[in-house]
Amino acid sequence: MKKHPKIVPTQYEIHPLLLQRWSARSFSKKIIQLETLNHLFEAASWAASSMNEQPWRFVFGTKDSEIFSLMYSTLAGGNQVWAKEAQVLIAVIANTHFADGSMNLHAWHDVGAASTYLLLQAAELGILGHQMGGFNREIAESHLKIPNHCSIVSIIALGYPDSHEVLPEPFQTREITPRTRKPIHAFVFDSIDKLSL
Repeated sequence: MKKHPKIVPTQYEIHPLLLQRWSARSFSKKIIQLETLNHLFEAASWAASSMNEQPWRFVFGTKDSEIFSLMYSTLAGGNQVWAKEAQVLIAVIANTHFADGSMNLHAWHDVGAASTYLLLQAAELGILGHQMGGFNREIAESHLKIPNHCSIVSIIALGYPDSHEVLPEPFQTREITPRTRKPIHAFVFDSIDKLSL
């Protein structure tokens, strides 16, 4: 089987699952079953979190549901072009306060970790996700009735992958353009004198 162009060589060997996770835009019509989704949410629940607060909350809508439509309506136009074919949209929400009411400065970090667990479990099951920051947060939080002590971090589109050829340009080309990453020496330092921010 031909390797997908998004799965690229790395400078140092890493777990193959980490390379199988990438931000797809082309989704097939295959339905993601609720049982399968629950595996993803179970994986997310095991992420580390400050004081074990587990500040992540997920609201999901399956294709053609009211929640899906509400989330979809808040997406930026460029995201709407391809996200309409996703089988599931997930609003990723951070509870920004600890149980005692004090501010949790680590909430977004912890929610990001939980989202990564979710997406890695998805990749293991042959499902790809695309995290989006391109949405109207104010409208999305209003539609989903998000309380003031919470904030929507991202919206994830999920689906089984399809051919890049079903996408219009420029997304068709982006779907098969190899990924790149900065070399580790650009962001890892053994001295504060070398630190580049």
